[in-house]
Amino acid sequence: MGDVAGALAALQHRLARAQLSQIVHQKRLIIVIEGPEGGGKRAFVKLLGAALDPTHVAVTTVSPDRRRARDGHWLARFWAQLPEAGNTAIFYHSWYRRVLEDKLLGLVTDKEWKRAFDEINEFESQQRDYGTMIVKLFFHVTDETQARRISARQDDQWLRHLVGPEEFRTAVARTAYRAALTQVLAQSDTRWAPWSMIDANDGESAQVAALSAIADALDKALPQAPPEEATSVVPFLLPAERTQPAG
Repeated sequence: MGDVAGALAALQHRLARAQLSQIVHQKRLIIVIEGPEGGGKRAFVKLLGAALDPTHVAVTTVSPDRRRARDGHWLARFWAQLPEAGNTAIFYHSWYRRVLEDKLLGLVTDKEWKRAFDEINEFESQQRDYGTMIVKLFFHVTDETQARRISARQDDQWLRHLVGPEEFRTAVARTAYRAALTQVLAQSDTRWAPWSMIDANDGESAQVAALSAIADALDKALPQAPPEEATSVVPFLLPAERTQPAG
């Protein structure tokens, strides 16, 4: 337990230092967190948030919203959530959830579904081309682990609200979900935005692996030195220094 706590603390420190570089160098970061319910994603978002300066982070929880999607292109609402320079956008679920559920609910044709992958890959490529870093994490668990965690939520009156009807898929529905998910991951695992697969059957190991994936990506992409001091910056003077006569 102590070793894990120490590893998590060290990783949080790495992330805090990396975020400082991100802020001063005015870099944008997108973190996508996907996976089935019971994968420990919510706990990870809390852990990740504890490592970062919250004034430069926004967390977007994505749920299906087809009312807004009918107002324009289905990716439009995600464009509105993209980070500004120096900031991080964490997507707790994302455009991938929309694509996956459209397929499972039979709301798209095969042609439309394949086109969605092209649109996603182009969308992520555009972010990369404009200097935005992208880290995509997928938390996967066995059916047994998922069932045990969902059952524990049901037994806890304070956590019961986290269990929705989608958690009670039949065996046939789970098979269709796995088949669709396999295609989603295969079609969107690109060189500019690859997936980091997180084995989330053990919660602590998953947290270490996920934090490491983000920290490694930032260390690789961000400058390790602060920016050079701008010569045009006017030094700040206290009121007394401004009025003090020269000499």
